[in-house]
Parts: sequence; C-alpha cells; structure tokens
Amino acid sequence: MTTTKVTQLASFLGGEKLFGVGEGSPLFNPSTGQEIARCSTKGFDFAKAFAYARHHGGPTLRAMNFAERGAMLQQMAESLHAHREELLELSTFSGGNTRGDAKFDVDGAIGTLSYYARLGAKKGEAKFDAEVEPIKLSRSPRYVGRHVSLPLTGVAIHINAFNFPAWGMAEKAACALLAGMPVISKPATSTAILAERMVAIWVEEKVVPAGCFSLVCGSAGDMLDHVTGQDVIAFTGSANTAAIIRELKSVRENSTRVNVEADSLNAAVLGADVEFASPTWNTFLQEVAKDMTQKAGQKCTAIRRIFVPVAALDSVKADLCEELSMVKIGNPQMKGVRMGPLASQAQLQDVQHGVTRLMEECEVVQGEVGRGELAGMEDESGFFQSPILLLAKPSTTSLVHQLEVFGPVATIIPYQSASELIEMVRAGCGSLVTSVYSDSRDFAEEMMFALAPFNGRINFASKKVVEHSVGPGTVLPNLIHGGPGRAGGGEELGGEKGLKLYWQRTALQGDEPMLAKMLGL
Repeated sequence: MTTTKVTQLASFLGGEKLFGVGEGSPLFNPSTGQEIARCSTKGFDFAKAFAYARHHGGPTLRAMNFAERGAMLQQMAESLHAHREELLELSTFSGGNTRGDAKFDVDGAIGTLSYYARLGAKKGEAKFDAEVEPIKLSRSPRYVGRHVSLPLTGVAIHINAFNFPAWGMAEKAACALLAGMPVISKPATSTAILAERMVAIWVEEKVVPAGCFSLVCGSAGDMLDHVTGQDVIAFTGSANTAAIIRELKSVRENSTRVNVEADSLNAAVLGADVEFASPTWNTFLQEVAKDMTQKAGQKCTAIRRIFVPVAALDSVKADLCEELSMVKIGNPQMKGVRMGPLASQAQLQDVQHGVTRLMEECEVVQGEVGRGELAGMEDESGFFQSPILLLAKPSTTSLVHQLEVFGPVATIIPYQSASELIEMVRAGCGSLVTSVYSDSRDFAEEMMFALAPFNGRINFASKKVVEHSVGPGTVLPNLIHGGPGRAGGGEELGGEKGLKLYWQRTALQGDEPMLAKMLGL
C-alpha cells in the first residue's frame, strides 16, 4: 500500500484563509482506509467571522439586484465547470464515488447554481420582492396595504451532510445568495475535501465578493452560540442532531429560523395493476436497484421500503435480485464499477449495525453483512458493504417503518389491499419522496390524496412517462425538496420558493403613492 500525503484543509472566514491549531480531525480515503487529510477549527473566532459576514457580505449582496446576484452564481458555476475533471477525481479520491456518482454530485452543484443564475436574470433589476397589486384597507383608494419581502440582515449558516459535499453546499448557497444573504457553510468533516477545493476555486478566481461566502472545515465549535434572530440555520443530517440544534439556548432565545432535512424512510409502491415485464414494471425494478446502489445507497432520497402486491412478490424478488446482481461493486476508479465504498468507517459500522437490527424482523433475500465479492480490490481495505435486499416477515414490520439504514439496503414489504398499503406507507411518519409505479389513474389519485400530507414529493411513473423519468433520487432545483415529520419538516429549492427562507415578509400600510414609490412600482 502506497503512502498518501496528508493535506491540511483550510477554512475561509472573515476574508482570510485560516488553519486551525492542533491535530484536528482525520479524513480517510474510503476505498483504501488511508488517512488523506486533517482539519481543525481550534482557535477560530466565530463571533468575529459572523460579524464580518454580516457587515461586509450582507450589505454587498443587498446592494446588488437579482440579475447581478444571478451573474455571480453563473460565475461560480462556470469556475467549477472549468475545474470539473479535477473535482470529479477528488470526489472519487475523498468520497469513494464512482465516476458516475461523482458526476451526480459535482454536476448537480453546477446545474443548481446555473438554474438559480437564470432565475436571477429573469427577476432582473429588483433587489427585493414586493406585491404589485395593493390591498384596499378603507373607503379611500389612497390607504392601502402591500406585502414586501426583504432579505434578513444576518447570516445563513449551512450545515451539510457527508453524502453530497458539492451539491448540498451549492443548492443551499444558491438560494441564500440570490435571496441576498451571506453564507457560512460547514460541510461534514469526513468528505470536506471536495467542498474546500470548490471554495478555494471561488476565492482564487475572485468570483464571490468578500464576506459573501465563508467555509468552515472541521468542528463547529461554538459557532451556533453566536446566532441572532436575523440569522438562518439550514441543516441536513440526522434527526438527533437537528433536535440538538433546535434546543440550543441561542436558537431558542432568539427564535432563529431553523430549516431541517433529516432522516427519511422513502417508499416505492408497485401498483397491483402493473403487469409483469411491462415498461412500468421494468422501470420500477431499474429505479429501485439504482436507488439502492447509487452513491452506495447514501442518499437522503434513496428508496428504503419497497411495497409490493402479495401476488407479485415472488416475481419482484427474483427480478430485483437479478438487477442487483448486475451491479459491479469495488474500486470506484475501475471501469465498469457502479458502486464504491461507504463514506467512512463510522458509516459502515452504522449500516451493518442497522442491518443486524432489521434482520430481527426480516429475512435476507440477497446480500450479507460484509464486503461481498469486489472488483479491483486485492486486500481487505476500504469501507465496503454489499447491497442487501430484505423481506419483512408478516406481522413484524414495526422496525422497518422506524429505522433508516443509510446505505445499500432496502426492504420489500408485501401488501394485500390499498388501505393496508396506505397505513404502512404512512407509518414512516414523513418522507422526502414516495414513488408510485402504476398505470391506473384511479390508483395514482388515491395514493396522491392519501400520501401527499406525508411526503415532500411524490414521483409517479407510468407507461406514458417512463422514458422521461429521472427517478426519485434526482432532486430538481425547480421542485421543492424536504418533507414533514421525521423528514425534518423543512423545505428547500422549488425555484423562487427556496429564497423565502432567507426573506422577512412584512406588511406595509399607508399612502398608496408613497408605498408605490418606495417599492419602485
């Protein structure tokens, strides 16, 4: 095994490139288990960093109109695209991603920045949002009301998950920056190398004005102790961590806005009407297998529960096993490999522990707790876990509706009636996305009314649209991303809807000509 040089990751705070003192936290190459970097925030003055962002980045962004902010986002996207090959290689090296999975993350970041850049251009020379039509408040047409949305004067603190260090950072940043708020972004430590390089590119090429975008690599320390009522926290991660953030003294006392995307037991529903080997059937199989193995199942949108009519159970089991058997697993740098390792040793341990718990009430259809047969790996290094397909045993399915195993694991759950199906899907207590595979419009409508209150998104796949389907795993910037209940209760993206998290909507009432003039209408 060759020795890899250990890199010290930088943070970009207060207009400076900073390195924390001490040993810091180690980062590892997931494919080899070798240490490749360290990062530390020890010695950082977060109060000073917040003040710099508020007093330099905030006024700069608020002075820009939407078109100018959009142009900045486009420069950010173009600078990343110019370094795309470097970023893809770094994604594989630091995150264990295959080239396809690296593209999913890096190109998702570039595409989202570009989407919001176009939205900025469309919104034009305005600097904030205001209702065009006045609301009459009295007999006099002069005394009216209007609603105006202005950016908060604080900082958007973004705490991102390990699985999408590029896309996760970019999608949050695009919304906040276009809305007019400066960003302090904290990537998950285990995969922070990619995020650090992206921000270094923006700094080197001077595409973001001073104070508008900051990066924290390493522990958050006392960062959240400095939030105010003008700040926003957007968090992606576990429900337990989200609960800790919400209960912080600084957050509670200042009523700081907190947007959460958390655990999600996403579902795939196969309608009883779907015929064996039909286009809808085949799409169901392909998308379930893809969701189980893309990014090694480490996606917040990944399918965890597979609901299948009892009559189709044996056929689904056989066909899904065949689909999964065609996925080559191993060294992500090797051509033809479609699934690499999990992101960290801790993640591997969590997944294997979770599978062991699920096996208490499920039987294994395919796979095992372990590495399985790997391509291009000559030793036992790396954090690999083979895909595992489970089948819930009758009358013992409580845990599969409670425990999310964040890896290449999914459970088949048979159902006999639509009412039983609805009850079990809802037992997940809130999801980011449920996919319904059916050619019956009546069944699809029934699922929409029954499941929409429990989901942030419903993906319908039928024979009319299967050739266009991008699947449940692709989060599109023009559709909202988030979900109720255990999914966190938050909402991101959705085009202009994503900007509202960073705005204060205020009701104005007074003289109509005066209000119209001050709002530039």
